[in-house]
Amino acid sequence: MSNNHISLTQQEITNQILDLKKELGNDICILSHYYQQDHTFQFGDFSGDSLYLSQQASKTKAKYILFCGVHFMAESADILTSDEQQVILPNASAGCSMADMADIDDLKDAWQYMSSFVPEQNLVPIAYINSSAAVKAFCGEKQGTICTSANANKVVTWALKQGKKVLFLPDQHLGRNTGTFLGVPNEKMPLWKPTEPAPNLSKQEIEQAQIMLWDGYCSVHCRFSIGQIEAAKKMYPQAKIIVHPEVPQEIVQLADDAGSTSKIIDIIEKAPTNSVWFVGTEINLVHRLAKQMKQHNKLVFPLNPSVSVCSTMYRTKPIDLLLALQSIKANNPINVITVPQDIKASAYKALNTMLQL
Repeated sequence: MSNNHISLTQQEITNQILDLKKELGNDICILSHYYQQDHTFQFGDFSGDSLYLSQQASKTKAKYILFCGVHFMAESADILTSDEQQVILPNASAGCSMADMADIDDLKDAWQYMSSFVPEQNLVPIAYINSSAAVKAFCGEKQGTICTSANANKVVTWALKQGKKVLFLPDQHLGRNTGTFLGVPNEKMPLWKPTEPAPNLSKQEIEQAQIMLWDGYCSVHCRFSIGQIEAAKKMYPQAKIIVHPEVPQEIVQLADDAGSTSKIIDIIEKAPTNSVWFVGTEINLVHRLAKQMKQHNKLVFPLNPSVSVCSTMYRTKPIDLLLALQSIKANNPINVITVPQDIKASAYKALNTMLQL
């Protein structure tokens, strides 16, 4: 970053972004994930959760798609767009620790081991969208698909109706909560631990399983506790608790409802006036929702009173977006996310199956 950029005030950065958005017009499309900070979130042409933004990426005709999110989201956008379009991640260091927990080589090893006990055609991999392009490509190659928290129930139902065993990765909690919702008992959802020196599941456990869960998780959504729910109910006995399905199973079972960020927003928006909500998800979304609902005489609080922020999502600042826009204007775009063609084709197959479902 040059000294000129360091000296800019926040208002000057905002003004320059708005000027460049107007100048570049239909050549650009800015996608902002719900978990972004407000001062970055405000510039999105489209805002939403992973499913919605994936859909918008697949529809836009813009030459440049700037994804104010994290790396796997930008990869998904590149997979779903044409070769003539370029996807830019304004802050190249914005990754996802959960996605990193599913290494492609570990996945191949797990698949080889599991298919030694169960015919490969009876196994189906389902990767949460919080995964690398290589993992998504593997799912495409093995006739599997991708899911988001918004459509996990539908996608896993699709697999189970085929009579297949599911390998769900990388988020064990979303997988377990989805399976529970669909009536799969815990004993038929064993946990595969890729970091163990030797396979931790037996032949019998694999043969009896309906959903095999990967030992991955979201650090933000694992910061919620039973004690926080009890404290919330003590403070406001009439309060409703709603959480994201990436939280552990015991939290979902005590909550009044669970759902994707879009579902959380929709439920609270439609709730009666004077209702009180404690929300178990990323703090930027909760704060934004609290401000919006205050105008409708509804109280919204974070379930975790301490900060529950996605540290990598938090990295994208307005200055990052400004620099990315300036690079486009100069015909020298920075932080372009390019998925190799061989991976792109198989990953597209997996993502397209999800979008069709």
